Amino acid sequence: MSSQHFIPPVNFGMIEEDLYRSGQPNELNFPFLEKLGLHTIVWLAPEEPNQRFLDFIDDQEIQLHQLGAISSMNAWDPITEESVLEALELVLNPENYPMMIMCNLGRHRTGTIVGCLRKLQRWNLTSIFEEYRRYAGPKVRLLNEQFIELFDTDLVSVPSNHPSWL
Repeated sequence: MSSQHFIPPVNFGMIEEDLYRSGQPNELNFPFLEKLGLHTIVWLAPEEPNQRFLDFIDDQEIQLHQLGAISSMNAWDPITEESVLEALELVLNPENYPMMIMCNLGRHRTGTIVGCLRKLQRWNLTSIFEEYRRYAGPKVRLLNEQFIELFDTDLVSVPSNHPSWL
């Protein structure tokens, strides 16, 4: 009998029920991801996911939404408002669940999307920034925090069938 290990990807976390975040997984993380039964992945990094991960997504019949290229080809550029709005539109549609939001390391772009979602949930900025910093570690980007602070939640169209936690 083989003992299977379930190893979450870097910066894995649960945002809400059936909504997760992480950095790009590797083969060691695939059994863990299978357990989540993902339906949708929102990919925010400007580069393509690696081929093994793309094969895994294909094998698992997971919908992949690549929004990173919309933002920029430079990993240092902040995410665009357009990308955030498109990501939140996917997040607010329960038909896409279970869902994972990810970028290369699951820090900055993912953290910005989650921060804007928390703002939509009416979290206070201190709590939003504390969560962002927990995942960003010492690499906090003030531009991302400023983006979250200035993000206009009125631009988000909330569907009538939105998740119950909103």
